[in-house]
Amino acid sequence: MTAGSAASDVLVVSEDGPVRIVRLNRPQALNAIDEALHTALTDIWQQLDSDPEARAVVITGEGRAFTAGGDMGLLQLMSEDLQTRDRVLGESERIMRDMIGFRLPLVAAVNGPAVGLGCSLAMLSDTVFMEQSAYLADPHVPVGLVAGDGGAITWPLAMSLLSAKEYILTGDRIPAPEAHRLGLANRVVPDGEGLSAAVAFAQRLAQLPPQAVQDTKKALNVHLQRAAAGLIELCASAEHRSFDTPELKANVARFMKQQDGTEPLVG
Repeated sequence: MTAGSAASDVLVVSEDGPVRIVRLNRPQALNAIDEALHTALTDIWQQLDSDPEARAVVITGEGRAFTAGGDMGLLQLMSEDLQTRDRVLGESERIMRDMIGFRLPLVAAVNGPAVGLGCSLAMLSDTVFMEQSAYLADPHVPVGLVAGDGGAITWPLAMSLLSAKEYILTGDRIPAPEAHRLGLANRVVPDGEGLSAAVAFAQRLAQLPPQAVQDTKKALNVHLQRAAAGLIELCASAEHRSFDTPELKANVARFMKQQDGTEPLVG
């Protein structure tokens, strides 16, 4: 990849020496995850893995959000069209597997709301920097969906099982200081400094012996692989069924009536 190269219009990759910076690029929609962005997030990990000059990666959001979750238009389509649902949920499984197996150190710069899949992108990273006013939230359950795209796997490894149950079942926001206290973030930094702090840390990792870094990360992620074994399929199947529930359909219909369908699912 060359400096300023784009994985797609909605997911832009740039270079800072040996560090690759991945930006979710739908700022007008708070980087809400539509079909195009979801597919781009599926493909990007293998693309980065094949970059021989890359030594570390930073992921962040363009504008004032990391990602404000899935846009309701996509959820409506998934509730109505089985083929789209199968494809998107299959992509979600691949995102989790590829991120768990990703060889390079990955640093998340959470610059604003990180909702739904955004939480999973952060929790599947190796180090998390959160800006002071940022927050995490996984609103799957209140909307009527099974939290099947990562939270049930990663959150209990980062904090207590009781805390994971509380926040996943309620969908409540977790402000940056509380996320740090719970173990969901490594550092809380002032607003506007998340990306620079994350890139500086990624540069530090990039200067370390690459084989030692990558194989040590691989060893540490065995814990994630063990947690994910069997759970990925179970979660995907349960989430698939939840798209047919009357609660999900009613919530989507109500939201689509109130909004224009392009608004993000903000927790």
